Amino acid sequence: MQRGWTAYGPAPVDGAAPVDDRPLELADLGKLARRGVKAVTRAARADDRVTLASLLAGHLGEAAHGDVVEETWPGYEHVNVQAGLDAWLAAGDRGTDLVGIVNFRHRPFGLAELLAADGQPDDPFGPRPGNAATVNLPCGPDGETRPCLRCAIHLVADGAVRTALLVRAAEPETGINHVSVQALSTDPTAARSALRAIRAAADRENVFRGQVLSFGQEVFGHGQTLLQFHRRPRLESGQLVLDAGTMGEIERQVVDVARHKVRLLAAGQHLKRGLLLYGPPGVGKTHTVRYLIGRLPGTTVVQLTGGALHLIAEACSVARTLQPAMIVVEDVDLIAEDRGMHPGQHPLLFQLLNEMDGLAEDADVVFLLTTNRADLLEPALAARPGRVDQAVELTLPDRDARRALFDLYRGGLAIDTSGLDEVLDRTDGVTASFLKELIRRAALFAAERTAEGALAVSAGDLTAALDELLDTRNAMTRTLLGAGGGGGSGGGGAAAGLAPPSPGLAPPGSAPLPP
Repeated sequence: MQRGWTAYGPAPVDGAAPVDDRPLELADLGKLARRGVKAVTRAARADDRVTLASLLAGHLGEAAHGDVVEETWPGYEHVNVQAGLDAWLAAGDRGTDLVGIVNFRHRPFGLAELLAADGQPDDPFGPRPGNAATVNLPCGPDGETRPCLRCAIHLVADGAVRTALLVRAAEPETGINHVSVQALSTDPTAARSALRAIRAAADRENVFRGQVLSFGQEVFGHGQTLLQFHRRPRLESGQLVLDAGTMGEIERQVVDVARHKVRLLAAGQHLKRGLLLYGPPGVGKTHTVRYLIGRLPGTTVVQLTGGALHLIAEACSVARTLQPAMIVVEDVDLIAEDRGMHPGQHPLLFQLLNEMDGLAEDADVVFLLTTNRADLLEPALAARPGRVDQAVELTLPDRDARRALFDLYRGGLAIDTSGLDEVLDRTDGVTASFLKELIRRAALFAAERTAEGALAVSAGDLTAALDELLDTRNAMTRTLLGAGGGGGSGGGGAAAGLAPPSPGLAPPGSAPLPP
């Protein structure tokens, strides 16, 4: 039995010769005649066929061989370029015909190349008119998207002026990492004017402005930069258990400068600033960041974490364009370790330092940095004035803070608090995450103890849950909840809790960076 394909075309009938070996038949002559007629007809009507070159020439006339001008943007700005282009086309009395382009992939070309193709031998695989291809790109949180052209031509009529615009998206797989708009016009000045207006409209209509964004990269692909939109967290002051002194220092540096920026600038004071939150894992650095983001509605926030830390330049470019802005760099020690510890090149560290230095004094941009290891930070970042203006240490909660966290996490759950003092004594040195899990386990014990009705946690349920968490079998669990080492909170701390991710804690005061 024959396995697999041995040739293309109809399979031969059993016992018959292969198709190509059969003698010439009358039907074959008919096929050849029809094919010849088609070829002659195609050649005779070549000048009548609609091509991209003929469309451009028909729209622009003699100006079709003028100078082509171009504007480019980073690939992640594609959605903003589309927003600016749509706004520009909608302004005034402009009319436009959209011409889609097919067979554009893996082919570098522009308006000049399309016009030069007129009269050349037909390339069946080259760019030609077709349906316009679009891609839906994020333009806001909750899955909002906007259709954006991948490759197409706008034939624009603005009074007596005729302009052709070639829009082309980035193609990282072919080495094209930018979005471009090329223009050619019957008026020598109109093409440049149009591109300037489109760029201005793209800045004005920028969908990133006032949003909470995070940079990332495609896991599978060619490393193109991606932007994700996130809902802005809304945390009430009561959801951040923080003493008044520490709260005042943090808000003064971030929120109050933004509130009084007009008067500060009038007085000759600068707006750019840097705040460093440092302390061990689980003490609420990320949660405090979320609280500050919620306190600055309308501020553009760009977050860099983990694998996106190398995109500092892109994040700062967005922040400069969309002021007021905040750049959040979490775990900054991953790129800003002391250069004396690991001699050699530190390009990401230098990029961060250059970006912090390069902002104008009146730039309303906040650098908000977090680290678990402030002792590893490069002195040029931590000690030089003008880069980090304020450092605040977040520590484990003291007894009063643990009581406040307990009240916060219990919510409307009925709990017998007659044994709470003992619980607070036994939880010295834990994080907010530990207390949150303690209440959940106590509620589960109450659910197992009772058959039905609303949950009511008894003092015994609370003690049993604490005993289980402190049992030696749960040593790893305590570590994961931030209470692995125990130990006192030492001198009173304050806690930052609730609102995942990373509920945590903060101290009653700030401290300078350790030497």
